[in-house]
Amino acid sequence: MKRIFLIVLASFILVLCACTSAGSNPADDLPVERIVSGYYISSSMCIALGLSDRLVGIEARAETRPIYAMAAPQLLELPNVGTARDFNLEACLALNPDLVILPSRLRDVADTLTEMDIAVILVNPESFGEIIEMMDLVGKAAGVGERATQLITFIESTHQELHALTADIIKKPTVYVSGVGSWLTTAPKDMFQSSLVEMAGGLIASREIEENSWIEISYEQLLAMNPEVILIPAEASYEIEDILSDSAISQIDAVKNNRIYQMPSHFEAWDSPIPASMLGAKWLLNTLHPDVYSDESLQNAIAGFYAEFYGITS
Repeated sequence: MKRIFLIVLASFILVLCACTSAGSNPADDLPVERIVSGYYISSSMCIALGLSDRLVGIEARAETRPIYAMAAPQLLELPNVGTARDFNLEACLALNPDLVILPSRLRDVADTLTEMDIAVILVNPESFGEIIEMMDLVGKAAGVGERATQLITFIESTHQELHALTADIIKKPTVYVSGVGSWLTTAPKDMFQSSLVEMAGGLIASREIEENSWIEISYEQLLAMNPEVILIPAEASYEIEDILSDSAISQIDAVKNNRIYQMPSHFEAWDSPIPASMLGAKWLLNTLHPDVYSDESLQNAIAGFYAEFYGITS
């Protein structure tokens, strides 16, 4: 008996299943009580889906994720199964999981696990559609489809809200999204981070770059883009002052006008494809267009979301 559920880049779900029909609910014949999540994205999602008590192992560096300590502190005591670059298969197997959720780059590990009759869900959510597919699939596999529907409804309704708020914005600033390790690494137009910018009433500076993963650019390319805003990831290894002090880009509009912002990291990295990423879009809308979306509206949205899905009330 082998199962592997894979969310792929083309925004559809491919189900390979040797013992159930393609349309069946995995939860019908696969009791999921012990879940291993090898990916921060899926671990945060499991908390939102009410599955934190079923997690028996998670990715390394859990102590760097504030949301775990606030919403599910027991996760900090769980064994870790390494990272996407250094996944510990032996540690994962020792936890006797019913279901393992991994980033799609670990396809080889997934193949090994399914050969051992362990169900695997591979995820690579680079769009809001793929985030929804991921939640729906995990929700069905773990028998929490109703909770997944609530979370999906939140995402879809927020998307509609943002579309309405930005529909009449005429002046949309050009926004450059920099990478975690360097401001000369950027997110091309088809990446998740770029969709946040567009949703928040901005124009992505890298819209001419036809790639689907982070890409290194030259100073000349950044100067040619001349973004009005530079957006730094929540987990960047550098600070705003580092960019401001780089004389090679001192004539860029974003630098001259001191319009360099870093995504918040108090709860979690909102620029990641997690359930709370819709709050990242709202934060960016408030940052780019405070006249359209107020500080008070943003704070209410944050408080309401984390109270409903993560049980954080203060």
